[in-house]
Amino acid sequence: MQSYQEFLDLSVGFPQDGFEIIDDELYFQDLNLMEMIETYGTPLRFTYLPLISKKIQQAKLLFQQAIIKNNYRGSYKYCYCTKSSHFRHIVEEALKNEIHLETSSAFDMPMIDALEKKGTVTKDITVICNGFKTFQYKTYIIDMLHDGFKNIIPVLDNKEEFNLYDDEIEMDTPCNLGIRIAAEEQPDSQFYTSRLGVRMEDVIDFYHNKIEDNPNFQVKLLHFFINSGISDTPYYWNELEKYVTLYCKFKKVNPHLDTLDIGGGMPFKDSLVFDFDYEYMINEIVSRIKEICAEHDTMEPDIITEFGKYTVAEASGILYKVLGRKQQNDRERWLMLDGSFITNLPDVWALNQKYILLPVNNWDSEYERVNLGGITCDGQDYYNQEAHMNSVFMPKTRKVQYLGFFNTGAYQEVLSGYGGIHHCLLPSPKHVIIRRNRDETFNFEVFGEEQNSKQVLKILGYTT
Repeated sequence: MQSYQEFLDLSVGFPQDGFEIIDDELYFQDLNLMEMIETYGTPLRFTYLPLISKKIQQAKLLFQQAIIKNNYRGSYKYCYCTKSSHFRHIVEEALKNEIHLETSSAFDMPMIDALEKKGTVTKDITVICNGFKTFQYKTYIIDMLHDGFKNIIPVLDNKEEFNLYDDEIEMDTPCNLGIRIAAEEQPDSQFYTSRLGVRMEDVIDFYHNKIEDNPNFQVKLLHFFINSGISDTPYYWNELEKYVTLYCKFKKVNPHLDTLDIGGGMPFKDSLVFDFDYEYMINEIVSRIKEICAEHDTMEPDIITEFGKYTVAEASGILYKVLGRKQQNDRERWLMLDGSFITNLPDVWALNQKYILLPVNNWDSEYERVNLGGITCDGQDYYNQEAHMNSVFMPKTRKVQYLGFFNTGAYQEVLSGYGGIHHCLLPSPKHVIIRRNRDETFNFEVFGEEQNSKQVLKILGYTT
């Protein structure tokens, strides 16, 4: 019978970029995963920071190439969507690449203020402030504008949001505003329009009635986000055309408008059969924006993107040990892991998200179909399908088995509630950050130790 390595190669083609097998063990980005497991134990969450910069540089290059290829007269600006991972090591790595930031809630603002005080960013940084804003969020925005963060752009999520800015913001130069368009959802969605943003038909009237004659403000940016993400589908291209057309109409009555924020939604590699042509899609987006603007005799806008998952997902993974094997009936072979999908990878449970799943060792063994079980007592704590097939296969062995889920770096830590309490009181796993030294050796830093019982009992009020 074939080995697991032969089976995977015939199924999807393996090794693939970023992965290789050396002496029957899996390496990720040249990292010896078994050595990491022997050093730090499992479950182990890890983040390899250089991949964040690699992804950012890839997108910036492809947009620049598309701009040149299409003789596009606008510029491109990369904003990192902080909500995908707020951790300092993530944001600081992203900021090494001359990018800007997009925020979604109040506490983002003191975070950016702290980065400025540390010297990581300057007050010239562009900050796109999205989301339905609480009073505190709006107050932070106003305070930072008065403190000299001149390129903070509050993106109005509703018409009432403007009122507080109008009452409180007084600056030497007008404050730049954005307006978010309420995007229409796909036909199979339970909603007809997005819960966020201003209705398309209200945008220009709102500008005329509230902002046009106000010397303290100018609308510089129009923003939209398509929840299904960036995809080569008739739905996506139809939505893009609608919003660019609105931009052109708005530009004719508002000369200050010069920027189109097309949001996020660039996909990341979540499967070994992932096939997304980034170069084609980026070129097509730039080309279609230019064509629509030409049809309306409008200067092309500067383009902003807000990539979150794309930026950080592929930099992280989580490694588990198989604690036990169970044969539950004639067909169900279960591998019980020393962690939980619900607590460690909540999108698996909540969104049926798939990730790249690979064994760390025993690649020369035969293979078998299995189900993976988390260690909580919840019936939904399992993983039994891959993105490209309705099954999961692992090496068939009685030896100690380790496995890893890869490209898990977006949202999972914050949705898990880092440092808090978790389902069945499972501890947060140890988290290791990995950098590259100048001589290409690895630098390991333990960002967080595995949570202990004293920390959990204190949160629950049992101890002080």
